[in-house]
Amino acid sequence: MGLELLSNKEEIEECLRKSVFLHIYEIGDLDPFFWPRTQWFGWKEKGNLKEIFLRYNGENIATILAFSDGNPKKLKYLLKEAIPLLPRSLYAHLSDDLVNVFENDFSVESHGLHDKMALIQPEKLTGINTEGVINLDESDLGRINELYCSSYPENWFDSRMLKTGQYFGIEVNQQLVSIAGIHVYSPEFKVASLGNVTTKPEFRGLGMGTKVCAKLCQELLKNVNSIGLNVKSSNATAIVCYKKLGFEKIASYGEFSFKRKKTEI
Repeated sequence: MGLELLSNKEEIEECLRKSVFLHIYEIGDLDPFFWPRTQWFGWKEKGNLKEIFLRYNGENIATILAFSDGNPKKLKYLLKEAIPLLPRSLYAHLSDDLVNVFENDFSVESHGLHDKMALIQPEKLTGINTEGVINLDESDLGRINELYCSSYPENWFDSRMLKTGQYFGIEVNQQLVSIAGIHVYSPEFKVASLGNVTTKPEFRGLGMGTKVCAKLCQELLKNVNSIGLNVKSSNATAIVCYKKLGFEKIASYGEFSFKRKKTEI
């Protein structure tokens, strides 16, 4: 009983699918495209996996994803046991009061409360006009980066994701002004999560974000069964857009940056 490093995909998936939309990012990270960057920690009782969290090793910083579906006591213990194995700096998505586990060992910077949303009413997508939305690929990388730099500098865009074919945009006078893409996408595990959505400020309020997200969701549903997303709870405009598309809030969580405290000798 206690902390174990996990490597069995079937075991991990079975545990995560107890709450698909809560763990949609982690399920997507089981895909071979993302799997090499993952490290999985679990808590077992009598050989049965009870709690789990993911360390995703991104290019710039590791990110912890830990979400409790109910009583967080065992997940807190699991996180505490894993602290010596974690890097000096990391980002974290945490539910409930799990952040308290880290406060003795790390300095903590909060990045606010976020909502997890799930596409519960996909039929709403059929009523949205997506005319003029184009598919983006690796040849568009330069102008995609330009759009993010000017309109969404704090993005989590990974250019590798363009290989999935799941990025869509709108042009005005051959200038890319709106974009929607994915954070995870797995036809094998039938899940996807929207991400890196933005529109140039001077074009906001014209429904472009709704159009690119609708087109993206329509294409994703050809290969996946479940679509989710994360959005800052204070971003009322985005939340209205997502509700129009058929998304509903299913949980809240916090995002944090951690830096390990120096130990005195």
